[in-house]
Amino acid sequence: MFLESQETMPQTSVIFSSILGPSWSGQVQPGMGERGGGASGSGDLIFQDGRLISGSLEALMEHLVPTVDYYPDRTYIFTFLLSSRVFMPPHDLLARVGQIYLEQRQQLEAGSEKAMLRSFSAKIVQLLKEWTEAFPYDFQDEKAMAELKAITHRIMQCDEENGTVKKAVAQMTQSLLLALAARSQLQELREKLRSPAVDKGPILKAKPPTTQKDILGVCCDPMVLAQQLTHIELERVSSIHPQDLMQIVSHMDSRDKHRCRGDLTKTYSLEAYDNWFNCLSMLVATEVCRVVKKKHRTRMLEFFIDVARECFNIGNFNSMMAIISGMNLSPVARLKKTWSKVKTAKFDVLEHHMDPSSNFCNYRTALQGATQRSQMANSSREKIVIPVFNLFVKDIYFLHKIHTNHLPNGHINFKKFWEISRQIHEFMTWTQVECPFEKDKKIQSYLLTAPIYSEEALFIASFESEGPENHMEKDSWKTLRTTLLNRA
Repeated sequence: MFLESQETMPQTSVIFSSILGPSWSGQVQPGMGERGGGASGSGDLIFQDGRLISGSLEALMEHLVPTVDYYPDRTYIFTFLLSSRVFMPPHDLLARVGQIYLEQRQQLEAGSEKAMLRSFSAKIVQLLKEWTEAFPYDFQDEKAMAELKAITHRIMQCDEENGTVKKAVAQMTQSLLLALAARSQLQELREKLRSPAVDKGPILKAKPPTTQKDILGVCCDPMVLAQQLTHIELERVSSIHPQDLMQIVSHMDSRDKHRCRGDLTKTYSLEAYDNWFNCLSMLVATEVCRVVKKKHRTRMLEFFIDVARECFNIGNFNSMMAIISGMNLSPVARLKKTWSKVKTAKFDVLEHHMDPSSNFCNYRTALQGATQRSQMANSSREKIVIPVFNLFVKDIYFLHKIHTNHLPNGHINFKKFWEISRQIHEFMTWTQVECPFEKDKKIQSYLLTAPIYSEEALFIASFESEGPENHMEKDSWKTLRTTLLNRA
């Protein structure tokens, strides 16, 4: 199943490529050496075909820390730093790294090996540098920052002669503080904009005046609208970080824990991106249901079908799925007279791609094709891959649920975490593609702030356009009218 796949990873951004290197095999790279305490035959770490598949938490932590003649594989650094938070908070891991460093330093000092001590210290700084670059937000926690300061203070004591290590520590610290400052400013902005109006505009209870502008009055070119949707998708998804996605594994087992204040802060990016999908679906339904004339509703449906098809061609599967979901909402799907005038051949093709049977087999085939295109791309347009986010989240969660964290011998099932990390890394690669399309502020403003109907208003508008056809619809319509009269 999932764990059989060991493909080479696509090209990554500067930060992730420096952490992960050119491959994602989980094997020790040539020339890196083996850590003495983590050899295959020790029983603490188990390798299979040169690939680390399990180990005790203590052995895995020791395998993370360099020695004089060993530096951990960069794919291992990323995978362990990402997955370790399932078992312990980052500040505790950092404290243990500090202890292991101190133990090795004392051994080197006892042997009066100053040159080796400086080399060892430089490797520790390199490890901390890679940690702060890949997961800077671990250090928002005061405990983690205190541990980092304690380790770097000890390291700098070994470099009082030439100051090389001290300079590297200063550069690392400066870069980290800049990243945290940028994150803090972004969080403050999000708090100010946390009202529902940010992503979906005001929610309407009834139809607006017929003179109010609709989407076709803002953009009548399906390709242009698909490109602007891709802009919005990439802007939103770029705020998601690997540790945000790891929350799926570390917190979804406990709904109550997941809803605590601290976790809400951590998962805000995930929730905001999920809300965008729902808002786009509701906007599509609103744009269709608010149109009075059947001829114009038909045109609106055909327009969104074309937009969804353009999204598919771009590789923007998330917007495509949101648009299809909007057209499949009951208030839109029940408009049989309108749908009878729509040329549905293109819509049928789209639904075929998003057919949920066989675990969305058709979609996964299309996603694999887009991924291969991205890997071989010569232009930014060909690099775009925006998966259906809800399905990606479900895949990660499913992978987490069907494979245990621990094996019967008590070892951590690291084979599982290699695969989770591989999938998260692939997702992160997609999020860092620069959007090649020119931004149209007018269109984006409409998409993000146009009023959308509540579910109740959608049904009212739908029934006003095409009256109820069966007893169930008649009862629903009667209930809605009674509700409206009581409000009046």
